[in-house]
Amino acid sequence: MKKVKSDRLGRREFIRTSATAFAGITILPGHVISGFGHIPPSDKLNIAGIGIGGMGRVNLANVEKTENIVALCDVDWREPVTQVFKLYPKAKRYKDYRVMLDKQKDIDAVIVATPDHTHAVISMEAMKRQKHVFTQKPLTHTVYEARALAKAAREYKVATQMGNQGQASDPPRRLREMIWDGVIGPVREVHVWTDRPNNGLFGTYWPQGVQRPIDTPPVPAELDWDLFLGPAPARPYHPAYHPFTWRGWWDFGTGALGDIGCHSLDPIFRALKLKYPTSIQAVSTLVNEETYPLASIVRYEFPARGEMPPVTLTWYDGGMRPMLIPEMEPGMKMDVGGTLYVGDKGKILNDKILPSSLRDSYTPPDPFIPSSPGHEQEWINACKGGPAAGSDFEWAGPLTETVLLGNIALRKELRETLSGTLLKFDPEKFSFPDLPEADKFLHTTYREGWSL
Repeated sequence: MKKVKSDRLGRREFIRTSATAFAGITILPGHVISGFGHIPPSDKLNIAGIGIGGMGRVNLANVEKTENIVALCDVDWREPVTQVFKLYPKAKRYKDYRVMLDKQKDIDAVIVATPDHTHAVISMEAMKRQKHVFTQKPLTHTVYEARALAKAAREYKVATQMGNQGQASDPPRRLREMIWDGVIGPVREVHVWTDRPNNGLFGTYWPQGVQRPIDTPPVPAELDWDLFLGPAPARPYHPAYHPFTWRGWWDFGTGALGDIGCHSLDPIFRALKLKYPTSIQAVSTLVNEETYPLASIVRYEFPARGEMPPVTLTWYDGGMRPMLIPEMEPGMKMDVGGTLYVGDKGKILNDKILPSSLRDSYTPPDPFIPSSPGHEQEWINACKGGPAAGSDFEWAGPLTETVLLGNIALRKELRETLSGTLLKFDPEKFSFPDLPEADKFLHTTYREGWSL
């Protein structure tokens, strides 16, 4: 483990034990102040936000009532980032997270909500400096990075959480209990779908299936384009990449599967106790080397787990969805997004048991999976010595790996080869044994000056 200064370690240990110790910088003991509805300053974490214009802003809002927001970092100081600056006027402001971590030694934890291609380098640097880390989904941009972050979290013994907040809600817990209770019997198929990246409520979410723009407009004065690129290959600035529209570009994002997969697949992984797929295959609209396809279908095969049989998980995006099923009742439809579990005795469409005769005759078990205190609060509790968060990197790593393996099956370079064979993955050897030329897509090459 990297050696840290004794004053930082001392403060960390003080925070972890402050529930039973006096708050040294207050007049009254910490537990007395807490009894008045206040949290003593010594019990609060000093948190920095890195990437604060989107979900980072939401995550900060969910921790600000109990913790200190001491630093804000973003490469683009236009709206809505300037609005966040106004919300936390005492927080110091930075464009480069490395400068922030060098200068501001009082930071205990960071929230990383930057574009996907920078998640790993930022999260790893923070963990090396003994900071607790909350990183938005997907955890990383490549399969190797996901494996590396999970390993680093174990080695540095910091509290971690990936930003797939749905895992902290109660409905997936009730669904899990019903499946474990055997309501639809052994589950052998799951179908999950989303309308992204297109067909959204307000039109297209972000562009995919397009080529690189050829014009080179000027870089906005408030944006540090070189820092936005980070470890990605250099290219001229264009508003087609930023803000938010980076999701559809191979160099920056992870497409619809990366954006939504860590949300939608999480309850499936938990209910069916999945980890790594053995094979993947994919079909899609036209592919290119710049952006993800407009629509795709990705099929994963998972092995048996204990008494649970092998299962086929099929992902659909871009408006694709499974065919209607005969058990559907009048008024029911396959919405723009959803999940269908197929068991030997019945089906579950989102949260509805089918057929209706099975639903009417079934009595769910009393809830036995405890509720969460909240997604961010799980992480805060873990930072202060509580149990591991529900989507810590140990859990989020394999989930993210599976999502990103699906993207490898969509690669243009592999399309012709994969038209006649499955993409088989060996998680222990971390390779595709039947297709070694695909191994390079497990990794990425960082731009000079950047490393994990």
